[in-house]
Formats: sequence, C-alpha cells, structure tokens
Amino acid sequence: MLKVALCQLSVGADKAANIANAVSRITAAAKKGAKLVVLPECFNSPYGTSFFPEYAEPVPHGETCTAMAACAKANGIFLVAGSMPERAPSGDLYNTMATFSPSGSLIGVYRKMHLFRLNTDKLKFDEGETLTAGDEYCTVDVGNGFKAGMGICFDARFPQFAAKYTSMGTNVLIYPGAFNMVTGPPHWQLTAKARAIDNQQYVLFCSPARDETAGYVAYGHSVVIDPWGKVLAEAGAQEDTIFAELDAATVAETRGALPILSGMRPELYAA
Repeated sequence: MLKVALCQLSVGADKAANIANAVSRITAAAKKGAKLVVLPECFNSPYGTSFFPEYAEPVPHGETCTAMAACAKANGIFLVAGSMPERAPSGDLYNTMATFSPSGSLIGVYRKMHLFRLNTDKLKFDEGETLTAGDEYCTVDVGNGFKAGMGICFDARFPQFAAKYTSMGTNVLIYPGAFNMVTGPPHWQLTAKARAIDNQQYVLFCSPARDETAGYVAYGHSVVIDPWGKVLAEAGAQEDTIFAELDAATVAETRGALPILSGMRPELYAA
C-alpha cells in the first residue's frame, strides 16, 4: 500500500510565503503517514501569463526546488512538486514539474507538453503567450510497486498522452492542474475518471485552492480516482490536504477482471 497526500494549497503573490506554506503542508502530511505527497500546478506563483516571467527560476537550482528537495529529505517522502514557472538556460519559459526522492534527490523533471488554451466569452487564456511546450515524457518509481506517469493540467485532456504512459508500464497518473470555473465544474472530475477508466490505473488530480479574488480562479476539488473510476478522496474548494491508500494489486486485479488493455486491436485504429 502507498499512502498519498494531495496538498490543495492557497497561492498568493508572495513567492516566499507560497514556498513556506507548501513546506508546512508537506511536513504535516508526512506526519500523518503520507509517503507520496503531491502539490498543485503553479504552487509557488499566481497562475497567469503575466506572472510566469516574473516568478520563473532555474530547475532544479532555484529557490523553490532547493526548498522542496530539503523538505522531501527531511520527511523521508517522495515529493511531486506540482509545477512552477521554469526559466531554462536558453531563456525559454516552461511550466515544469520536479519530483524528489526521500533522500532529496531530483528523480524526475517534466515540462508541460500541451499548453492550455481557452477561448470562451467568460474566460480567454493562452499559456503559449509566454511559455514553451515540452516534448519529453517522464515516469518515476514512487515506491510500493508504483510507477507514475507525469502530466500537468491540460495534458489530461489528451487520451493518447495517458495511453502512452500506460504502454510504458505506469499504474498511477499524476496531474497537478488548475482547471477554472468555466471548465472545472463540468470537466474536472469527469476527465480524471475517464483517464482512470481508460487506462485502468489510479489518477491523482491536485489543484490549487480557489481564490475568488484572483485574476484566474482555480476550481479546486483535488481528487484521487481508483482504476475502476471510484472517488477515493476529494477536497472542496478551499485549502485542504486529502489522503488515500493506493494498492498496486488493485490495478492488476482491475485489468484482469475487465481486460480492456489486453483486448485492444491497434491494427484497426491506425489512420
């Protein structure tokens, strides 16, 4: 069994305060027995294209990753440090996730592949205004028989992306994300369940807490879904930490009971 914690963090304009709050919440989750802790998308920065250049830092040598590595080591946990604006040596900006081992070592870096775009009457947003898309998958062994496939928010919209991880042998998909009040209510949990059911593995969606005063209002409702599509834990809108127990045997049992993946016929799906 693997006890996981999803920290749905309040995020403000003070970067140091955001980092300190994350450390506090991670430490509290570890004291309650969590061995894998997940943070939200942009947990150290307000979410917005105008903020990304201001808050961007090197990965893994910036102040955020330094603090996260130390926190993972101090608590002896695997830590998926949500995502943060990264400034690469090239000068390009990315929406980047860093994962740390219980020794504090960096064991995975993932740059968001699918940049978020929305064009509705209520909300318009385009990460591509300041960010560059990544192009490399990232899998990480996070203990107790779990191999995680990493994605960020809008990545979850693409079934082919999750299917690629399934073909790489993952049994849990981890998506820090910040759906909004337009897409969140109808799609957030539905998308998490779809990826879990399609790929017959656990899915973790970790959101920032909702701040109605922010320019971009996150939906919240961080959630853990099992391979059958059952909700194991769900947060509300406000700052919270949710916990769940994951069992790798459940993935194998689900795939054996309902042989979707082994019944696929790829030769029929090719264009």
